[in-house]
Amino acid sequence: MKKLFIPLLLVTCIAGCQQKPQEKTYQTTGSIERLDPALDSIISKDAKIEIIADSLDWSEGPLWLEGQNMLLFSDVPQNTIYKWTAAQGMQVYLEPSGYTDTAQRGGEMGSNGLTLDQNGKLILCQCGNRQVAAMDASLDQPAAKFLPLADRYDGHRFNSPNDVVVNSAGEIFFTDPPYGLEKNMDDPKKEIPFQGVYKIKANGDVILLTDSITRPNGIAFFPGEKTLLIANSDPDKANWYAYDVDGDKLVNGRILLSANGYDKKLKGLPDGMKIDRNGNVFSAGPGGIWIFNKDGKILGKLHVDNATSNCAFSADQKTLYITNDMYVLRVRLRS
Repeated sequence: MKKLFIPLLLVTCIAGCQQKPQEKTYQTTGSIERLDPALDSIISKDAKIEIIADSLDWSEGPLWLEGQNMLLFSDVPQNTIYKWTAAQGMQVYLEPSGYTDTAQRGGEMGSNGLTLDQNGKLILCQCGNRQVAAMDASLDQPAAKFLPLADRYDGHRFNSPNDVVVNSAGEIFFTDPPYGLEKNMDDPKKEIPFQGVYKIKANGDVILLTDSITRPNGIAFFPGEKTLLIANSDPDKANWYAYDVDGDKLVNGRILLSANGYDKKLKGLPDGMKIDRNGNVFSAGPGGIWIFNKDGKILGKLHVDNATSNCAFSADQKTLYITNDMYVLRVRLRS
């Protein structure tokens, strides 16, 4: 019996080893600053900030697709959406992604914020086309065919839709700063005198929610969708504003957290963000990603050298993906 038992153990070990291929090792960057003990329940003490993609011009709009086990993200100047998988790394997913006219132009032309609607269609903020659109193709067979969902307010073209979120009723909320215009605030093609936050209702009507934020950028709902958080990427008013949602109106606007007075040597401003199931906010901010709770208390920061623009969770919220200038980063979470 002993002579038969030992070989069987060896066979079992070999078979088990073959089923567990070694995961790729990525270069790490930056550091994690812990400002409150509550961060320990969110990010483990041995977590690292990994670089999973590079050589981009300006990465934005990360979106995890659980069914495809794939991360999408925009490269705004390249007018391209890339995909990343653990098996294949970074590959082109969709080109062009945000500007489809034949007229030559400069500036930020591509898609920016990305999300899915209730039917699983890809929704894009298109800087060059100055609209919010849906890709008229499946996620598995992407094509540069777009259905405009909103391109004007009160007869005037948007500036350049930037970030987007969809609520459980299928309504689309988006921000419209001037960053996609070639000359920004001074662009002669700017048709709206303010920078708005809007809602596209289920029937297609476009509602102006607020015109008082100077550079509205990242946008996200707290759990329950009763409170909307909007980041302002204005160096002079670098705040995160919270609003209560009252039908087609935003009420009780207040500053939840301010980054005013930040070290001007740090790169980045309040920008794209996501909120986890516990109401913790992960937002691009000066110097990296700021993590704070629903009361605006800062729990920690992910420090990186280059400006961060946005972030996204995996479906189980155990992984955070970060668009970081020419890089895409990954951080493992506890969740």
